Amino acid sequence: MAESICRTLRDGGLEGEHAPALTIKDTIRCPLGLFVLDHILCQVCSFVLSHRSQSKGIVLVALSRSPIYYEELLKSQGYDVASSSTWIKVVDCYSDPFGWKRKLVENGIVKNLTGGSSITVKLCENVEDLEKLSSYIVELGKEMIGDGKGRFMVAIDSVSEMLRLTSLTSVAVILSNLRSHDNVSCLFWLLHSDLHDNGITAALEYMSSMQASIEPMARLVDEQRGNSGNISWMEQNLRRGKFCVRLKRRNGRVRVMHEELRVEKSGIKFSPVSFEDDLISQSIVPKVQFNLQLSEKERNDRAKVVLPFEHQGNGKNIQIYDGRKPLDAGEEGMKNASERVQAIDSSKGEIIYFRDSDDEMPDSDEDPDDDLDI
Repeated sequence: MAESICRTLRDGGLEGEHAPALTIKDTIRCPLGLFVLDHILCQVCSFVLSHRSQSKGIVLVALSRSPIYYEELLKSQGYDVASSSTWIKVVDCYSDPFGWKRKLVENGIVKNLTGGSSITVKLCENVEDLEKLSSYIVELGKEMIGDGKGRFMVAIDSVSEMLRLTSLTSVAVILSNLRSHDNVSCLFWLLHSDLHDNGITAALEYMSSMQASIEPMARLVDEQRGNSGNISWMEQNLRRGKFCVRLKRRNGRVRVMHEELRVEKSGIKFSPVSFEDDLISQSIVPKVQFNLQLSEKERNDRAKVVLPFEHQGNGKNIQIYDGRKPLDAGEEGMKNASERVQAIDSSKGEIIYFRDSDDEMPDSDEDPDDDLDI
């Protein structure tokens, strides 16, 4: 399932349509979004280097981690960082997001502003200016693809950091502009959903064509209640989760898949959800049953209901109890009719029909809905 996401990012979009976009969403109860982001980043790097991707390069916007971290990540996966300038570039919004360190360097208080990363880095000193940030992304992307019609992909390691400094409208504008850019093949970003309102999360999910959410396993939720004070248990099991994916296809259909996610020393691993966890997750959902057929008691009770327009068939004169004075009786008949209504057994029930006017003749076979305009 995670491979299908990477393949969709690899293939990109068709000419004239918006680029595919992926929202990776995690929570405090299952904070594994950064591991998933690293996994997808390494996968798309492999596609780019093997020339199996529509993109010729990757522009990474580093907001929550330094460029040195990503350099070490690529080295650990065996990638040649020395030639990284041809296939990956970083917009550094982490080292000096407000330009304060540059002022310290100018005053001689700080000697080195950057850590000397081997990856090509473009320093962004004003993260709040998303228009300039967008221009940096496009500039670095065009440096890799040249003047041709090539494309590049964009990765943002934390949209939550952008939302902390700017408004949702500004973030939505930059994401929408990047999706519709002719040279952008795909985008993916990470969102910590617990830090934002449901409306913000829903807006970002609406803008994306794929949503990947990391949720705690059902069994771990039950076990956590009895082991909330056990730190070693929490450290061990918070590295597992349920990876749920929603893919929007071009024909409008939505495909929903889920896998089990494990973070190990060798990297992130995906596996089918175990049968036990599947049963537990199903048991958590409230069961709502709908009886499409009546029981025998319900059928008997329905048969006892007296309808105002049917023949009673009990050998007596047919009377329609409409709550008004009968046409063939005076005050005594009205009194008998009211007594009749009061004497009805509550267990049987009776439907009382009121005629629209006194001009309507009583007819025990008349359906009250016959005079409705259709």
